[in-house]
Amino acid sequence: MRASDRAYSALLEEIQTGVLAPGTVLGEVEQSARLGVSRTPLRAALARLTADGLVAQASPRVTVVTAVNGDDIRSLFVVRRALEETAARLAATSGETERFAALTAAFDAARLDGDAARDAYYRLIAEFDAALDDAAANDYLSSALRTVRTHLVRVRRLARYQPERLAASVAEHRLIAAAIAAGDADLAAHATHVHLHNALTSILDSLDDAPSPHRKALA
Repeated sequence: MRASDRAYSALLEEIQTGVLAPGTVLGEVEQSARLGVSRTPLRAALARLTADGLVAQASPRVTVVTAVNGDDIRSLFVVRRALEETAARLAATSGETERFAALTAAFDAARLDGDAARDAYYRLIAEFDAALDDAAANDYLSSALRTVRTHLVRVRRLARYQPERLAASVAEHRLIAAAIAAGDADLAAHATHVHLHNALTSILDSLDDAPSPHRKALA
């Protein structure tokens, strides 16, 4: 792996997991030394993160981790809704019946008791996303979705864990998978729309309920 790719992957994970919080200054000298790369590959990594919208140039020599607020999340979901509803429609006409029938059964069997079970569920969602991308068979759509999902990792971390919402998410994903397996494009798109509406509402409610220091960090 190239040095710039290593630096990008390391910084991306730290931003997504909150190790590098919104507003953190990423100095070239400090980050180069910390990550064990020279300044040229570090600059390349920072340029990629800037293109992702995860960092921004505060000045020619100062890069900071971007903030996340309610307006950002709403804007992200506008794009997510357009992309994922389109992907669901395309997948439903792809003939991938067996793959999505298997995913439907997997969502039926999903359990959420304990960290290991929840981690397994998140892996199932990633498997579903990959199946959706494959079935949609549109590289431009998949590329745009990858960018959206990069931001979603950070948004999900900021949202408060809600067991009831996670259980509802299982049922919503199951319906989407079943509609795609049945070749019902209208139902697949509608079920996706409902799922994303519920997800956005839950995330925004979670941020509204967060303690004030948390809200300040998002501003």
